[in-house]
Amino acid sequence: MSTLPQDLTQQLHDLYRHLHAHPELSMQESVTATLIEERMGVLGWRTLRCGGTGVVAILENGAGPVVGFRADTDALPVAEETGLPYASTARGTLPDGTDVPVMHACGHDTHITAAIGAATLLTERREDWSGTVVLVFQPGEETAAGAVAMLADGLWDKAPRPEVMFAQHVSNGLAGTIRLSSGPAMAMADSLEVTVHGTGGHASRPADTVDPVLLAAHMVVRLQGIVSREVSAQEAAVVSVATFHAGLKENIIPSQAMFTVNIRSLEQSVRERLLAAVRRVLSAEAAASGAPEPDVRELYTFPLLANDPAETARVTTVLANTLGADLVAPRPAQMGSEDFGALPDALGIPGVYWFFGGLAQEVIDAPEPTPSNHSPHFAPVLEPTLSTATTAAYAVIRSHLA
Repeated sequence: MSTLPQDLTQQLHDLYRHLHAHPELSMQESVTATLIEERMGVLGWRTLRCGGTGVVAILENGAGPVVGFRADTDALPVAEETGLPYASTARGTLPDGTDVPVMHACGHDTHITAAIGAATLLTERREDWSGTVVLVFQPGEETAAGAVAMLADGLWDKAPRPEVMFAQHVSNGLAGTIRLSSGPAMAMADSLEVTVHGTGGHASRPADTVDPVLLAAHMVVRLQGIVSREVSAQEAAVVSVATFHAGLKENIIPSQAMFTVNIRSLEQSVRERLLAAVRRVLSAEAAASGAPEPDVRELYTFPLLANDPAETARVTTVLANTLGADLVAPRPAQMGSEDFGALPDALGIPGVYWFFGGLAQEVIDAPEPTPSNHSPHFAPVLEPTLSTATTAAYAVIRSHLA
């Protein structure tokens, strides 16, 4: 496996610790964006803002191909429980005004660090290549708002248009390893907010009410039957209810209940069936309880992320030759979601997205459940995570330049 210069490794470790300790919520990454602009400016890259808190960094180095690479920058409303000396104590404000703790629980701090590391290598070794590199530091991946915002702000009119785009994501796999899919890599996702209407009243006289809590509970249970009874076992699908809110006091039946539904699939036809079934269940359960039609609001939609098969084969070869064939392996499609695909799709160009492991073997082998992305306990081990991610990004970008 290729190793990084010691001074660069130390710089990346320091940068990562700083980013980890100073996370910012989706579409609020102002301080992070300024830091990226400063770091890339020192390296001699031209930078521009796009999509609010998005940053595009461009290095033109003579004639040749144009290659794009994306790193996402936002964090999550999670209270960190890693116990690390550089653990986040930051707080942020959600769009509804709620004050929340903030943590890089998904590992986007490693993505920023590795992209700047790769940019450093490209700058220092520019005599070895020619062409143009476009690094897209994208905000708002967690809410599916960032890629859309950058595209709406004219990303590909402001920046050189790449011929191919890449991205990577840290995982709870073994540090030093790379896993990637050919074809569908990450699922489409739809999130809905459902407001159930009833008639409130005193808990001692439920017959005088239309209880939205009971109605919503029936909806939640019935929704769980969609995948098990309406989707073939050979088709991938997920329907999950992760939030449920109703009432303020134990002896008052409220007039409303609210819950959110997360729907995931790998095929458009399955997605359409799932969405139709969800709305059918919600409507039918409301009618069965003599309640009004519920209000359904779309929170966000993630597109399907599909890796171009030919480019995936090429990237796999590059990574295997650079890191070692035993450290690079296929990965089945994941039901998690990612908006990276919107960036190459907007240009009709191929894209490839891979995962790099971030956990030590002893963490994976421990009897406790392995921390996953979004967990308050998820924090990658610095090495070989950062050197692997930096080397992978540099090697793949460099292999496509003249």
